[in-house]
Amino acid sequence: MDASAAGTEALRPRHGVETVEIRVRGTVQGVGFRPTVWRLARDNELVGHVLNDSCGVLIRATGEQARIARFLSCLEANPPPLSRIESLDIHRLDEILTFEDFCIARSIGGDTRTNVTADAATCPACWAELLDPRERRHGYAFTNCTHCGPRMSIVTAVPYDRAHTTMAAFEMCRACAAEYRDPSDRRFHAEPIACPECGPKLWFEPLGGNMPDDESPVPALDAAVRWIRDGKILAIRGLGGFHLACDATNAGAVDRLRARKRRFGKPFALMARDTAVIRRFAAISSRELELLQSPGAPIVLLRADGPRHLPENVAPGLATLGFMLAYTPLHKLILENFDGPLVMTSGNISDEPQVTDNRDARAKLAGIADGALLHDRDIANRIDDSVVRVMSGRARLLRRARGFAPTPIALPQSLADAPDILAFGGELKSTFCLIGNGVAIPSQHQGDLEDVATFDDYNKNLALYGELYSHRARVLAVDMHPEYLSSKLARKRASGDDATVLHEIQHHHAHIASALAENGRELAAAPVLGVVLDGSGFGVDGTLWGGEFLRADYCGYQRLAAFKPVAMIGGAQAIREPWRNTYAHLVAAFGWEQFQRDFGDLNLARYLAGKPRAIIDRMLASAINVPLASSCGRLFDAAAAAAGLCPEVALFEGQAAMMFEDLIDDRARAAAESLGFYAFGCETPPETGHEILEPRPMWRALLEDLRSETPTPVISARFHLGLAISVADMAVRLARQSRAEPIDTIVLTGGCFQNKTLFEACVGRIESQGLTCLTQSQVPMNDGGLALGQAAIAAAREITMRAAA
Repeated sequence: MDASAAGTEALRPRHGVETVEIRVRGTVQGVGFRPTVWRLARDNELVGHVLNDSCGVLIRATGEQARIARFLSCLEANPPPLSRIESLDIHRLDEILTFEDFCIARSIGGDTRTNVTADAATCPACWAELLDPRERRHGYAFTNCTHCGPRMSIVTAVPYDRAHTTMAAFEMCRACAAEYRDPSDRRFHAEPIACPECGPKLWFEPLGGNMPDDESPVPALDAAVRWIRDGKILAIRGLGGFHLACDATNAGAVDRLRARKRRFGKPFALMARDTAVIRRFAAISSRELELLQSPGAPIVLLRADGPRHLPENVAPGLATLGFMLAYTPLHKLILENFDGPLVMTSGNISDEPQVTDNRDARAKLAGIADGALLHDRDIANRIDDSVVRVMSGRARLLRRARGFAPTPIALPQSLADAPDILAFGGELKSTFCLIGNGVAIPSQHQGDLEDVATFDDYNKNLALYGELYSHRARVLAVDMHPEYLSSKLARKRASGDDATVLHEIQHHHAHIASALAENGRELAAAPVLGVVLDGSGFGVDGTLWGGEFLRADYCGYQRLAAFKPVAMIGGAQAIREPWRNTYAHLVAAFGWEQFQRDFGDLNLARYLAGKPRAIIDRMLASAINVPLASSCGRLFDAAAAAAGLCPEVALFEGQAAMMFEDLIDDRARAAAESLGFYAFGCETPPETGHEILEPRPMWRALLEDLRSETPTPVISARFHLGLAISVADMAVRLARQSRAEPIDTIVLTGGCFQNKTLFEACVGRIESQGLTCLTQSQVPMNDGGLALGQAAIAAAREITMRAAA
């Protein structure tokens, strides 16, 4: 918590009475901040008031100077659990104001300068009430208090008061109103406050037909539980959208859900009532346990090392499971009836946005779910479940949504004076980001904008955030890719408006800047060596980049090295059919004739010989629909497919690579260490002007392993650890031989670093060489973090241009 120097000096303990005005900014509305201030002020015998306004929280307090100082110290030490104070400014008033007591005053509107709070999992006190038959909220599916419950998912405007949420439709009963108005009650101004008498109602409906004749009327929860136990699929209206649920231990039910949802291959998220259930199927570290039980309650990726096993079709071919705990009373009431986990996947057809409305659920989910558990509290804003993986001891967000968005990220001080900026992000795993008042506000995960409904939702959320934050940006930041829908939208908005500035930003530069901003790197700091490994991004030379070593800061970058560019046969079709990458890499490494001479006896060679090689070779010779890409993601696909992992069709991007990594266990790692890791070469072709990481030696070793029938897990370990050593060693060497000045900091970012084995091996090797390694945790390393980097680069450019003017 920061106080102005003047305020700190003024509040050194002295005798006498004074009045101070205290401005608190940050996540301080809807989190019980005012009653905490009220309680602490009364404890310290102060008089005055506290209120919400468009800038945050405003406190006016009169009392002895020593008591005011003690009050501030207590507020700093014991803020509400969901709050986050970004700044605290103190001003002594010339006039001593008189008050009868200390009270909570009415909120004031105006231009928004505060933060909307992320939704929070049900707190322990509400869990206890929910399960206690003596409590009036016993078994009530919408129990919440100031410390938990819906926030972002129900807000329609600011200040965050009940009238500006979807709870405005529910008039409080006398008992709830009394709690709401009592500053000593933990439900004081809990805007979603409700009880069975006055709050939202729950009911059950069959979908796509009538209730079976033998079904007599039963309570909604009982009906829902019975249908899941009978192997049926249930649609559940949750916090930020619908889920589709079934019994995860029932392979037939899981198969039916996959077929109806058209989600083939991709792992399902799981929900359990408690950690004891999770431990039957997965190992949980202490850090993973903290995440599961945190207010954010994300999906946590866990190693499937429990004594029991779920059906293979829950997470086909993978040794990791995505688990979350029940985070709403509704989920808790359902899960209390099951001794095992439930599949809890987003309520949609694959690649479409999650359904939020009852009417849409009846129309769109009737072909998937057998029944629906519905309620009448509207969802104002769609928010998916967040996904986290613990790597190198820290929680890394892979998808930033419920529980985390729209929590702001403080900008480095040197970027704090940037004008309002709107960054539009990428096209896949899309987010956008606002900059204003010294903070960056990344949106929740939006999805893939190629889907029309997702693009519509993206546009709706752009407008919503503009209203919530009174944000009217005249500076826009976009990816330089000419075909990204997000970039086209920004270019259209900027066209014809001379007052709007548009910054086009290279994809991998934005990835690095995202890590710099999250880690508080200042504008004047020395350049870093950024290693960006991902699928692809548009390069300034017109090719696709995806394995990059860039000397960079906010204002610019220089490409020092890259992975060897290899053709993507058929363009995007190479992502869907991994064998295309294998063929392209082998031809690039050896040529087909040499490959046949040296390795024609392999099953892989016979498999590739059966492909339409004549057509493909003509495409390669004429450079038609075979864009060159220095892509680490496609290298992973190529190696995994060569080892026999879904070479024909990848059911989702990165499937082969995920399966490849998940094969590695302690035995495979030990065997790989004994045999040695695959080596990569390094060349400097005169036409590039920069170094190239050459995979030819790796391919020869991998093919020899196939010939000797080396187990696939060992091949995977030799590949992963060999790649990590080559990447880390090149990064360290480039940093130390920098012509301008040696670099002491290396940034690791890009979607490929979501691979735990690769990431941890790279971090360990770089740090063992005495260099600093900057990584990300608050926003994803994948394209979900692009918008923050775009916004930071635009801010740096604007500040630099202003200084030069």
